[in-house]
Amino acid sequence: QVQLVESGGGLVQAGASLRLSCAASGRTSSTYRMGWFRQAPGKEREFVARFRWSDLNTYYADSVKGRFTISGDNAKNTMYLQMNMLKPEDTAVYYCAASNSRYGTAPRDYDYWGQGTRVTVSS
Repeated sequence: QVQLVESGGGLVQAGASLRLSCAASGRTSSTYRMGWFRQAPGKEREFVARFRWSDLNTYYADSVKGRFTISGDNAKNTMYLQMNMLKPEDTAVYYCAASNSRYGTAPRDYDYWGQGTRVTVSS
């Protein structure tokens, strides 16, 4: 099993920045990639970004490309999401997830989930 704990959410104004962290513990050696998802009120959970430990490869949803940066620190078993130029539409609960598989950006493609951290962006 892998345990994931997010932190770093909060209330900010549009245009501000936040950095989310996801600390992983347990059988982290089994995870091939980690990602961030978000879920706004009344909407489905959606993919935000993905980080691959093996080659540090990253992939982003179009809605956050150029504003968000995902990264990982293998020594700390921690993944980050640097969010710049935040917009009100970025308001959501952000979830950290880990996957044992190589492909897919749907929530079903990820095996482990954190409890989420709330991000609220005011206009």
